[in-house]
Amino acid sequence: MIYGGDGLARLPADERGRGKAVFLPFVLERERVEASLVEEKPGFARGRAEKIVEASPYRAQAPCPYFTRCGGCQYQHTTYEHQLEIKAAILRENLRRITKVDLPYDLQVHSGEPWGYRNRTRMRVQIEREFALGYYRFGSHELLPVEECPISSPAINRAIAAVWELGRKREMHSGVREIEFFANADDSELLIELYVDQGDRAGREKQIGRFARSGKDTSAFVRAAEQLRAAVPGVTGAVVFPAQTFPGGRKFEASPLATAGTSHLQYKTRQASYRVSAGGFFQVNRFLTDELVATVTEGKSGGTALDLYAGVGLFAAVLSREFERVIAVESSPQSCGDLAYNAPENVKAVRATVEEYVRKSPIRADLVIADPPRGGLGEKVSRSIAESGAPALTYVSCDPATLARDLVVLLAAGYRVEQAHLVDLFPQTFHLETVLHLTR
Repeated sequence: MIYGGDGLARLPADERGRGKAVFLPFVLERERVEASLVEEKPGFARGRAEKIVEASPYRAQAPCPYFTRCGGCQYQHTTYEHQLEIKAAILRENLRRITKVDLPYDLQVHSGEPWGYRNRTRMRVQIEREFALGYYRFGSHELLPVEECPISSPAINRAIAAVWELGRKREMHSGVREIEFFANADDSELLIELYVDQGDRAGREKQIGRFARSGKDTSAFVRAAEQLRAAVPGVTGAVVFPAQTFPGGRKFEASPLATAGTSHLQYKTRQASYRVSAGGFFQVNRFLTDELVATVTEGKSGGTALDLYAGVGLFAAVLSREFERVIAVESSPQSCGDLAYNAPENVKAVRATVEEYVRKSPIRADLVIADPPRGGLGEKVSRSIAESGAPALTYVSCDPATLARDLVVLLAAGYRVEQAHLVDLFPQTFHLETVLHLTR
C-alpha cells in the first residue's frame, strides 16, 4: 500500500527489464485480484480491480453507499485497526526511502472515533438543470450527488439534508458553487460559508473591490445567507464569499460579500477556547483536537516559543502557559485576526508568511513548532530553522513525503528525532498527521 490510497503491483518483467509499476485503488496488500489497465504511461500504469480472487482477512464491507464512486475516502474496504497499520507502514517507508535512514524511535499511534469525526465539510453545488450537492467522483472533476456523509458530524449531515430540501424546491441562489459547513466542538452549532460565482476573472476582481468599498449591491447574497441560516438546523451564521479560484487555479484572499448572523464560531476544547471565523482554518477532527494539542505541547517549557503557521492559535494558546513569550506567525487575514483575539498577553501575533518572517527576523527560540500546509516547509524555511540553533523543533506534518524531504535538511544540520507520533485525524482516508519531536 502506498501514500495516496492505492496498492502497488507490477506488470511482468520483459526484455526491457523489471515490469512497470501499476497503481490499483481499493485493494489491500497480498490480495490476488483480476484487474484491467485503464491508463498506461511510459513509467507506470493505472488499473482497476475487476474481481477479488483472494481477499485479505482485513477486507470489510464499506458502510457508505458512495464508497469507490466518491473521491473522498480510500480505506472503507478494510477494518479501522488495519487502516492504522497501513498508515504506520507508509509513514515508516517514506521516511526510510527519502531520508535513507531507519530512524531509531518507536512510533506512537493516536486514534479516535472512525466515523462522524469531521467538524468541517465542503461540498460542490450544481444549480443548473437538476439540483445536486456532493463531492467529485473518484478520479474526476465530475460532481457525484451525495445526500449523506458518514465521516461528517451528525449536525453537518442534518445540514446536508436541509440544503437538499432547499435545492429540490429550487430555492437556492443561482450563483452558489460551493458550501462549507463548520460545526463547533460539541456539534451543537454550525457556521456556513457560501462560495458564489461572479463571472469572469476581471469581473470578479472589479466586483470584489466595489463590494469592499461600498458595501452595496449585496442584497441577493444577504438573502441567500439568511435563507440558509433559517433553513438549516443549528446555524448561528452564514457568510458569503466570492468563489476562490480564477482560471489557471490561482487563489486569492477576499472579504465576505454578505453575512447573516455571526461570522464566527467559538470552538471550546478541554485545553482552550478559540474564536474561529469564516474563512479561517481549524483542525477537522472533532474527537482528536485535544490529543493533537497535548502531543505537540506537553512537557514543553522555557523562555521563547516560535509557532510557525499558527492558524487561530491552536498551539500558541496552550504554549503561553509554559513559556514566557510566544511568537505566532500566520499569513491568512481571517486566521490571524482570530489568532490576535485568542492570544493571551504573552503571545505576539505576527501576520506574515513564514518565508517572509524567517527572511526578515532571525529565529531565536527555545522551541520552534512548525505546522505547514501539505507542501511542507521547503528548503529555505528548513535551512533557516536548521541554521537558527534552536535546541528543539516540533514538526507537525500532513504529508509524509514533504516531511521526509524536509527532514533530510534538518537531520544533516544535527537534529535527531526524539519522538514520533502518528495522529489519525482522517480515518477512512489515506491522509495522516505526523508529529515529530526533534532535538539537537
